[in-house]
Amino acid sequence: MASDYLYALVIGYFCGSIPTAYLIGRVVYRLNIFEHGSKNMGATNVYRVLGKTPFAFTLAIDVLKGMMAIIITASVLQRNPLALFVAGGAALVGHTLSFWVSFKGGKGVASGLGVFIALAPKASLITLTIFLFILIISRMVSLGSISAAASLPFLIFYFREGGPLYYHYLTGFSAIIAAFIIFKHKENIKRILKGEELALGQTAREKSATGDSSSTITEFGEKQ
Repeated sequence: MASDYLYALVIGYFCGSIPTAYLIGRVVYRLNIFEHGSKNMGATNVYRVLGKTPFAFTLAIDVLKGMMAIIITASVLQRNPLALFVAGGAALVGHTLSFWVSFKGGKGVASGLGVFIALAPKASLITLTIFLFILIISRMVSLGSISAAASLPFLIFYFREGGPLYYHYLTGFSAIIAAFIIFKHKENIKRILKGEELALGQTAREKSATGDSSSTITEFGEKQ
C-alpha cells in the first residue's frame, strides 16, 4: 500500500513539474520567463509578456498536466482511489516547485483546475464559471483565482461527487489545495487590498498613469 502512494507521488510530481511557460519562452521566443513581468511561470504572466497565443498554449498544457496526473495514477493504481489525492497534490507541488527550473514555478491554478476536472467535474465547471465571472467584473486574474479556489470545497461538498464516503475525503483534499493556492497568492492579496494589483491587459505604466505609481511589476515589450 505504501508503494502505491510513492508511485502516485512520482507520477503526480513528474506531470506537474513540466515547465510549460519556461519551455515556450525559451524554445519559441528565446527569453527566460522568470526574468520578465511578474517573474513566475503562470499563464497570466505569459499573457502579459508574450501575448494571447502562447498564453492559450500554456494554459491548456498546464490544465492537461493536472488531468494527466490523475488519469495516469487512476489507470496504474485502480485498487487505491486515495492515491489520487497524493498524485493531485504532488502535481501542484511539481508545478510550483519544478526541479527542471531550480524549484521555481507558477501558482498552481491551471494545474489545480486540471486535477479537479478529473476528480470532480461538476464542481470544477462551476468553479471555472465563478472565476470567469469575477474576472469579467474585476479584470483581475488573481481575484478570480482566489474566489474560485475558495468556492471549490463547498461545491464538492454540495454535489457529493465520488459517492457517500469518498466525497468527504475529496472535500477535505480540495480545502487543502484551495488553502495552498490562496497562500501562493498572498502577495496578490496584499496588492488587491492596497489597490495596486494590475488588471488583465494593463501595464504598470498604465496603472501609474491612473494615479497609482507604487506598482512594481514591469512588462517586457508590447503584447502580441
